[in-house]
Amino acid sequence: MTQHLSKSSPDMRPSAPHFAGKEGNNVLGRINQIATDRLTELAVKIDLEGYYPLDILKDLADAGLFSPFSNRANPDLVQAIQGVASVSRVCGSTGFLVWCHMACALYLTAAPEAALHDTLLRQHLAAERFGGTALSNPIKAQAGIEKIALHATPVSGGYTVSGTLPWVSHIAPGQYCGAVASLNGHETERVLFLLRFDKPDMLFKCPHFSGMEGTSTWGIRLENHFIPDRDVIAAPAGALLQHIRIPFLLLQCGMAVGIIQGAIDSMRAVERPLGHVNQYLEDRPDSVQAELNDLLERVLKLARIPKNPGKDYFLNILDAREQGSELALRAAQSALLHQGARGYLSSAAPQRRMREAQFVAIVTPAIKHLRSEMTQLAKEELPS
Repeated sequence: MTQHLSKSSPDMRPSAPHFAGKEGNNVLGRINQIATDRLTELAVKIDLEGYYPLDILKDLADAGLFSPFSNRANPDLVQAIQGVASVSRVCGSTGFLVWCHMACALYLTAAPEAALHDTLLRQHLAAERFGGTALSNPIKAQAGIEKIALHATPVSGGYTVSGTLPWVSHIAPGQYCGAVASLNGHETERVLFLLRFDKPDMLFKCPHFSGMEGTSTWGIRLENHFIPDRDVIAAPAGALLQHIRIPFLLLQCGMAVGIIQGAIDSMRAVERPLGHVNQYLEDRPDSVQAELNDLLERVLKLARIPKNPGKDYFLNILDAREQGSELALRAAQSALLHQGARGYLSSAAPQRRMREAQFVAIVTPAIKHLRSEMTQLAKEELPS
């Protein structure tokens, strides 16, 4: 039997990454303060009762969480990733909502209509209006995993769209999301548009999830639903979708980083009473912290996007995204093992993070999807 007895001395212990911020002194500090003071109390209600924390998103918006997207031409992805991580450290479901809201902001910044890229974007970033993303299906379709689900037909003044999406998060009546449909039945021709949930019967309830119940996830059903030209973001949408995928994936890495740090926090919380026996476990807090620090440094470096990103750059993003999923799974399991029975209570953070880490590993793009794309991309040139 291999024994794991080594411990880092206190002064050599890897510190938590920078995304924690300095409380009260900057945007990240204010975000961290809200997450610590308010979100901690609500995490169980969000997870087990399906509470949809729009009030928390509003507080986070007021603190500046979505401000990195106020610069349409050059969003501050470094600060945005750190913000996602700070929220996800406390509650993965809310971190996912933050990611959905940021992804939708990316679509709005690219919209040609001022009503979207100016008026609605300002309301969106202030969390006066809310919206998510329906890009899981088109991303899978682009990778050949499944068929695209929505289909658009040009008509006078816009498009009619029909089809069904089984689950889309951070949406509700009166809200909206970015969505993609094929054009005229051609799988490779796409239109990206803002889908507003302003009519009855557009949404239907999803089955009960083992986690993420607080993310307001619904199914979408459309039948000859009219999309006016003013709500069209890109047609054709291929080039824009490829461009958006970079921040799309990097912001997801922020979710993984936060969940991993939360798991490390849970490990450290029981070091005093259980460290004498936890020393025999693999993936101890100091070693996981060191891996996390390296991952975050890598992700933030990738977030400083080069002017002409090539195939190797995109491969690195896919690899970092997979690394985040793998480390989240390991860290969450280790946190549960470190805490033992107390971590297995239904209200315990380690038990919740097990499901949050599993979600990071299966949400589009899932680990298997990432590996498939990396294999294919390594063999060919990055699509233009």
